[in-house]
Amino acid sequence: MNRFEGRVALVTGASRGIGEAVARRLAAEGARVLAAARSIADLERVVSEIAGAGGQAESRALDVSDANSIETVVKGALEQHGQIDVLVNNAGIAEDNLLLRMSREAWDRVLATNLTGVFVLTQAVVKGMVRRRYGRIVNVTSVVGLMGNAGQANYAAAKAGLVGFTKSVARELGSRNITCNAVAPGFISTAMTDQMTEAARASLSGQIPAQRLGTPEDVAAAVAYLASEEAAYVTGTVLNVSGGLYM
Repeated sequence: MNRFEGRVALVTGASRGIGEAVARRLAAEGARVLAAARSIADLERVVSEIAGAGGQAESRALDVSDANSIETVVKGALEQHGQIDVLVNNAGIAEDNLLLRMSREAWDRVLATNLTGVFVLTQAVVKGMVRRRYGRIVNVTSVVGLMGNAGQANYAAAKAGLVGFTKSVARELGSRNITCNAVAPGFISTAMTDQMTEAARASLSGQIPAQRLGTPEDVAAAVAYLASEEAAYVTGTVLNVSGGLYM
């Protein structure tokens, strides 16, 4: 399929995990992907492998907690390509701790990256979408933002905030042919979970009706759907990709 032929997609946090899988999926379906993250070295690997598979991708150094970094990346993308059709807000950090032990600095850092950064980047990109009367915005939230999780008050608050942000943007921009949706991943297999013991992984999987951890590709498939023309009449929704962990 070439659902994204002629489209330019900006994907944040694209150097690994879900963001990398999203970048690969969109590029495989014809998009020119602007893969953005703080680590250029990791991005270059992703971009090189996408090109090797016949896709189009470029790396962009981006710190979503830095407004100047956002302005530079968006301005450069528009000068070079004239448009950003798809925005996938995936970049995020976690600094877990129990509420009574969580520092104000840890709270602020997680909110600045996971929520405020999404606001600033989306605001910058949406201006061009409004002029062109076309856009697809997909925010990566989490089931933690829907159900909470002990030791993750900052992360859960930021991800819950993304849900409200998604619905508000969808209402504001729906008449301009711009959709805004979110995906809420559950337990996803990552480099960190790969280091768990078999017993720990089995215990984790046992909490999930699907009886397995999700993969970054599971989430990427959901993102690709919401970013495609097939989802042109879908906006303001949160697609739960958790194997039934949250219902």
